[in-house]
Amino acid sequence: MKGFRGIRQPGKNREHEQSGEHRTAEDKNNMSMSNFSGNKRRVLASRKWIITAACGLFIAASIGFAGKQYVAANTVPYYKVMVKGNEIGTITDETQLQKLFADKTEEFQNKYPEAEMVLNTDGITTETIKAYKPVVNSDETLDKLGDMLTAYAKGVELKVDGEVIGIVKDQATADAILEQVQNKYISASAVRSSLKTKSVSANSSKKAEGPSTTLKSVGIKEDVATDVVKADPNKIWDVSEAVKALTVGKDAPVTYVVREGDTISSIAAKYDITQSEIRKHNPGIKETSLQIGDELTLTVPKPAVTVKSVEQVVEQIEIKPQVEVRKSAELKAGITKVVRPGQSGLKSMQYRITKENGEVVQEEWLGQEVIKVAVTEVVLSGTKVVGEGTGEFAWPVSNATMSSSFGQRWGRQHKGVDLVGNRDVKASDEGVITFAGQKSGYGNVIIINHRNGYETLYGHLNSIGVKVGQVVEKGESIGVMGNTGRSTGTHLHFEIIKNGTVENPMTYLN
Repeated sequence: MKGFRGIRQPGKNREHEQSGEHRTAEDKNNMSMSNFSGNKRRVLASRKWIITAACGLFIAASIGFAGKQYVAANTVPYYKVMVKGNEIGTITDETQLQKLFADKTEEFQNKYPEAEMVLNTDGITTETIKAYKPVVNSDETLDKLGDMLTAYAKGVELKVDGEVIGIVKDQATADAILEQVQNKYISASAVRSSLKTKSVSANSSKKAEGPSTTLKSVGIKEDVATDVVKADPNKIWDVSEAVKALTVGKDAPVTYVVREGDTISSIAAKYDITQSEIRKHNPGIKETSLQIGDELTLTVPKPAVTVKSVEQVVEQIEIKPQVEVRKSAELKAGITKVVRPGQSGLKSMQYRITKENGEVVQEEWLGQEVIKVAVTEVVLSGTKVVGEGTGEFAWPVSNATMSSSFGQRWGRQHKGVDLVGNRDVKASDEGVITFAGQKSGYGNVIIINHRNGYETLYGHLNSIGVKVGQVVEKGESIGVMGNTGRSTGTHLHFEIIKNGTVENPMTYLN
């Protein structure tokens, strides 16, 4: 057993040997691990440093980038405002300038509502500037600029024959003014339409109607022009001011030519002046010596424009029946008997009237048209007395044309008709000459008494060919047409007087 104990057990010893060997390898391994850990720490330290440095660089770069972004974000544009090249301040936004312009325009428009106001912005400019956190004085700049702003009115200048009369708001206002000026002188009865002649049947008993007037044309004689201009709003006319300036005008000396029917008082009333003013400027003038064609000096308002209008007048007048006298030996001398009553007819008379500023300057007779024929009255008369008329009147002038009509005609009284034609003047009916000489205003005059209640008057004769008391036959030459008395041209003034009252000769002449 002892020996058994002394026997070497190979496994156990090997184990011990191996244990020693194992320790040696472990130590080596530990040494190796120790070296590895050191290297790893060095690597990790190196990496940490690199990472730290990189982070530092990144942070620095980020800070730099952020700084640039901050600076960029706070670098903003603003605007220098200049007036004619001189800086007056700065604003943050150009819309502030536009708002100022709009507000000031409204302010001026409210101040002058009757004018079209335009803000004067000439010479105002802006310049864009960029800066970091700039100090901009917008309010101060806008207040300063606002105090400097002015405005003008956009107006239309009215010129007559090249002379500036005044300024109005716009072209529409100018057109309205010119229309009002023209309408001022148009007759209230004038109709702006084509002429329509009324017809009456031959059997109608309709009486003559008053005249109907048709406006054929109207216009201003002078050259009237308009032009758009810049104007002082305080000097712009309204419509009434402009119409007054064009139609009333300023006091100026004018030469007035006396017409038929004029008197000193009627001329004074026409121009709204006193008779003493007329006499002051025309020494020696007398009512009784006033003659047609005389020239008077008057100081009256002279309109800036002359409105010329042409009107066509149609007037229906009664045609008096002709009287046919048949001699009868059965009736005593001076006794008459109506065997067929006469019936009045109707005719249409047409005239063309030319006016300047409402005053008649020319009257033209265009002719006549019989609408209803008059029925002749038949009268039996006893033994005819020498020089007694028939009651039928013939035209006293051959190829006659009427130059002025009868009655109250366009502001004047005319007791007969003025006729032109063949200068040989004839008796309109049989009768006795009761006057052959001169009458005031009529010049050379002949009056015939037809011994039947009628008389006829022939005025403005150049010469007289009969004597008082002479019996003349119907159609017999009695004188020569002339231009004596208150006459503006060669013509015959012809009147028919019945029982002392003047009547319209055109109701007897066919």
